Amino acid sequence: MIQQSTFDFLNKLKKNNNKEWFDKNRDTYELAKKDFRTFIDELIRATAKFDPAIKMLEAKDCVFRINRDIRFSNDKTPYKTNMGASISPGGKKSFSAGYYFHLQPGASFLAGGMWQPPAPQLSAIRQEIDYNTADFKKIINNKEFKKQFGALSDEDKVKTAPKGYEKTHPEIEHLKLKSFIVVRDLKDKEVLSKDFIKEATAAFKALHPFDLFLRKACD
Repeated sequence: MIQQSTFDFLNKLKKNNNKEWFDKNRDTYELAKKDFRTFIDELIRATAKFDPAIKMLEAKDCVFRINRDIRFSNDKTPYKTNMGASISPGGKKSFSAGYYFHLQPGASFLAGGMWQPPAPQLSAIRQEIDYNTADFKKIINNKEFKKQFGALSDEDKVKTAPKGYEKTHPEIEHLKLKSFIVVRDLKDKEVLSKDFIKEATAAFKALHPFDLFLRKACD
């Protein structure tokens, strides 16, 4: 389970986001990183029971660095105030559909699917939805899927019908999407609960058929 001390570190980092403070508290950071990676290793093992495509992964393949890339950002704070892990075939650098866990006091969430796939994959996913609409709707209307995640996020979509699709297409709102993701926000008490590994695994299990649909489209 995620330790309160990891939350405490992230809260303090938010108030002291500078290299001098970070260096003085590096030992505390290392403990928080170890705690997060231990949880991710456990989550990978639990998820791999129904998704063998990720069984060879380890936390080190999935967890993102805490250092921010500030080269092209107006925000020059050097560190992220969250910890994140992308669990998908190929690890965090893969474009394959998978699972994501974002740990941040007051803003943690579980997510999955494919975020901003490259143009060829995006075209393939739209085609799969068009060709296999019944399968797609069965997945996103599944009771457990909707319980865990609700509906697909519509924050990243084009304004008009994509090329090759009529604006009257019954799935036009899904075809407009540029990212095919779902998100479930988490309360701090959920993340710190001893049962959170079971809750996260159940959410990812409900997400699995959606990931398979996306992977099939892109293969």
